[in-house]
Amino acid sequence: MSSTHALFNEALLLLGGAVIAAPLFKRLGLGTVLGYLAAGIVIGPIGRLIAGGEKILSVAELGVVFLLFIIGLELKPSRLWQMRRDIFGLGSAQVVLTGALLSALAYYSGLLTWQGSIVAGFGLALSSTAFAMQILEDRADMNTAYGQRAFSILLFQDLAIVPLLALTAFLAPGAERATSFSWQGVGISVGSVVGLLLVGRYLLTPLFQIIGRTGAREAMIAAALFVVLGAAAVMEVAGFSMAMGAFLAGLMLAESSYRHELEADIEPFRGILLGLFFMAVGLSLQLEVVTGNWLTILIAVPIIMALKSGIIYLLCRVAGSTKSDSLQQAFLLGQGGEFGFVLFTTAAATGVFSASTASLLVAIVTLTMALTPVVSMLPKLLIREEAKEELDEDFEGAEGAEVFMIGFSRFGQVAAQILLAGGRSVTVIDHSADRIRQASRFGFRIYFGDGTRKDVLVSAGIEKAKIIAVCTNKREITDQIVDLLQSSYPDARIYARSYDRVHTLALRQRGVEFEIRETIESALLFGRKTLEGLGMDEQDSLAISDDIRKRDETRLQLQAVEGIGAGRELIYSQPMQPEPLIKPRKEAAE
Repeated sequence: MSSTHALFNEALLLLGGAVIAAPLFKRLGLGTVLGYLAAGIVIGPIGRLIAGGEKILSVAELGVVFLLFIIGLELKPSRLWQMRRDIFGLGSAQVVLTGALLSALAYYSGLLTWQGSIVAGFGLALSSTAFAMQILEDRADMNTAYGQRAFSILLFQDLAIVPLLALTAFLAPGAERATSFSWQGVGISVGSVVGLLLVGRYLLTPLFQIIGRTGAREAMIAAALFVVLGAAAVMEVAGFSMAMGAFLAGLMLAESSYRHELEADIEPFRGILLGLFFMAVGLSLQLEVVTGNWLTILIAVPIIMALKSGIIYLLCRVAGSTKSDSLQQAFLLGQGGEFGFVLFTTAAATGVFSASTASLLVAIVTLTMALTPVVSMLPKLLIREEAKEELDEDFEGAEGAEVFMIGFSRFGQVAAQILLAGGRSVTVIDHSADRIRQASRFGFRIYFGDGTRKDVLVSAGIEKAKIIAVCTNKREITDQIVDLLQSSYPDARIYARSYDRVHTLALRQRGVEFEIRETIESALLFGRKTLEGLGMDEQDSLAISDDIRKRDETRLQLQAVEGIGAGRELIYSQPMQPEPLIKPRKEAAE
């Protein structure tokens, strides 16, 4: 009973620390990760209320497993294939270059042998998936360009732990005795991956269909947990990380109709265990190691983070990232990772270096993790540039609607309401991920895509549309789309939103079937209602509004032939001479 009571008290302390620290640090703008970490340090090393943080960490690592499963659910295989260059090109370059540089630094500093330097250097080259992904999630940056590229690097690092563990075993004393099993290990690893992919492809969806028909909610949750933990266990036996197994399982279910239900079932476990993981990192911090080697740590931590961030920044710039994105990736991934704990522990157990060296390296990694939430804020202070969010260009379900609408800002939203109320089918594409997310909350079905690209328009079903409505809110984008449509589909019926009077004339010259200025009708209504507010009869105000509309159209026709200055006599005006006469600083916008 005493052990049960102690476990209950520890759980109560951890939950209480999470409840207090996470909201407090979130409120202060420091993020929940740093809050969990601080709570763990206060409860463990400082307060000594809980001992044995390493045991808690081994359980809490399931949070990383569930995190990778959810990422796999949200990342379709087609999207993963598009990211292959970043994963295997950028990711491999980061691990090799960073590992080689840190290994050389460790060796020439005289702290380790060449074998220990290699293990330490490549272990420190790995970043923390848990910390980086949680920070991206807190900032809603997971779907930004820099977030996707950072994830690609992290994914390769998760793959790299397998050869790094094999390298550690090879460098250990007496390693020649273990080399005879290498081919057998390779066969087991490959067979496990292939087996997991086949099970995910052909068995998981039927399994969830059978359980779903029973209506047993708790059985679905149990099945979801079984799939995640089972895949993780299989990959661990094969020599891979548990997180990689969970990621593959999620990836295989990414196109399943049960994807959203599985994500909802796993999310609570993911959130609690990942928070526990960060607290366990704080609990496992050995203050005596830090105080006993404070000078070494004080020098090593900033050097490691600076070198690692510098290499990542340069590689991202070479790969085509903007300066802002490269800085954000560099500062986000500059820390050590949880897989470093595994690598250093294995190295100490096999005799590559001593247990005290492993503890020192673990302390360095832990401190780099603790600094990450603060350091990752620096790019936003240095470069104030909003990250552009990216979503998958997934046009499943867009089956040849009557109206193909490009752009879903305030103008397109109102127009779509009328079309839908009239019983017409509408396909809408927009390049704003935030606008798509907001519109989906109100039941609209719109797709992420760049309307200036013909391949996107074709994939979304433009060739089957009867009318193409260009409702973008920038003149140059509208013109670009209209030119593309007229060159690719000369018989297309184009209805366009124009920016102003000059834009209207330009669109008419391009030969669009219909255009309208975005403000004309609202301005006419506003003027009419103002007249009624001043006491005019509704019929009289409506007649005046109709007269102004006709005059405006007549003036446009004259301007199309004679130039922008034509038709001035059609304008109702009240000439006024300002005193004194002052030349305006800029032309008035119409």
